[in-house]
Amino acid sequence: MIAEIISVGTEILMGNIINTNAAFLSEECVSLGLACYNQQVVGDNAGRLKAAFELALSRSDVILVSGGLGPTEDDLTKETAAGLFGAELVEHAESRKVLESYFAARNLPMAESNYKQIMMPRDGIVLPNPNGTAPGVILSKDDKHIVLMPGPPTEMKPMFADHVKPFLAKLSGGTIYSVTIKEAGIGESAAEEMILDLIDAQTNPTIATYAKTGEVHFRVSAYGSDLKEAKKTAGPVAKEIVKRFKPYVFTTDENVTLEQAIVERLIKKKMTISCAESCTGGLLSGRLISVPGVSRVYKSGFITYANKAKRNILGVSKKTLKKYGAVSRECAFEMAYGAAKAAGSDVALAVTGIAGPDGGTEEKPVGTVFIGCVVKGEAVVKEYHFKGNRERIRESTVAAALRLLRECII
Repeated sequence: MIAEIISVGTEILMGNIINTNAAFLSEECVSLGLACYNQQVVGDNAGRLKAAFELALSRSDVILVSGGLGPTEDDLTKETAAGLFGAELVEHAESRKVLESYFAARNLPMAESNYKQIMMPRDGIVLPNPNGTAPGVILSKDDKHIVLMPGPPTEMKPMFADHVKPFLAKLSGGTIYSVTIKEAGIGESAAEEMILDLIDAQTNPTIATYAKTGEVHFRVSAYGSDLKEAKKTAGPVAKEIVKRFKPYVFTTDENVTLEQAIVERLIKKKMTISCAESCTGGLLSGRLISVPGVSRVYKSGFITYANKAKRNILGVSKKTLKKYGAVSRECAFEMAYGAAKAAGSDVALAVTGIAGPDGGTEEKPVGTVFIGCVVKGEAVVKEYHFKGNRERIRESTVAAALRLLRECII
C-alpha cells in the first residue's frame, strides 16, 4: 500500500515553522510497512490544495494530511477534501459538545467561527482531539483514503497513535510490529556498516536506521497475520542487533530517551548526581531534569561561565586557569571534583569549551570541548572537537556528556 504525506500551511512554505510532522509521519509509515514515495507542502489556498490532493490520489492509496483544520477562513483542508469526494459537510453533534466543554472548562468566550471545526463530511470517520479544538476525520471512496489531522504536533501525534495507526494497520490486512533499538557511542556510518549484511538481506522484517545527535536508532518492523506472528518475525533480527551493539544499547523502548535511561540507572544504583556547566549554560542539567523522578538523584547544577565563578563555586585553582585556561583537561577535571564536593553527590559531570562563533585559537579552535566525569572519587576527562554553529556545538556537547556519563556509571 502506498501512502503520501501532505503538510498544509503557508507558514511552513515561508519557513516560519519547521515541518516536524512530515518527519514523524514518514517514520510511522515505515513502521507500518507503508511505501511512501512522495511528500507535498502546500499553502492555505483552495486551488492549490485541490491540485495537491488530486496528484496524491492519482499515485497513492492513503493520503496523510496535517494542518488546515482550524476555525479561520484560510483553514480549507477539510472543505477541499470533502469536495473532491463529493461529501456533504454536516454538524457532528458529539464534536459540538466537546468543543463547547473545552471553552467552558477554561472559562473562555468562544467565537462563532469555532463551529466551523465541527462540520464534518457525511459518512466520514471523525477522530476526537482531546488536546485541541479541531477533530480529525478519515474520508474513504473507491479504495482511496484521505486522513485529515490537525497541524500542531501535540495534537496530531496523539491522534495518529490512538486512531489513525490502528485504522492503517487494519487496511493492510495484517499487523505490523516494530521494535526500536537505541544506541549511543557509534556513529551512523559505522553503525550501518556493522549491520550491512542484515540490511542487504532484509525482506520481512525491515530495518531502518535514524541518526540523532549522538545516537543511532534502529527500527525493526515485521509484518504478520497477527501480532504474535509479527513479533516472532521481528525477534531474531532485533536480538542480533542488540548483540552486535550490546555495550552501546541503552534501550529497546521507543519512548525511553538516553537521559531517562541514565536517570533510571542512577536510581537503581542509588547514586546522586550534580552538573557543572560552562559552554552549555544549563542545557545538560535541563536534559536530565526533564526526566520524571529525577529529583531522587539530581542534587545541584552549577553554571560557572566566568572564571571567577569556577574558582569561587567549584574551587578551580587560579594556577590551573592561568597555566592551562578555562577550556582545558585540567579545568574540566577540577570542575567535576568541585561540583561533587559542593553538592555532596556521588557523581558529577562537568563541561567546558568554546562554542563560538568567536574565542577560538589555532591551538584550541571553536568546537574544542572538555568533559569530565567523577564517579565516587574516580575521574575521567575526554577531549572533543565538534563542528557546526554555536547551537550545534552546544547540543553535541550535551549528547557527548550524557554518553560519557552512561559509560562511567555502567
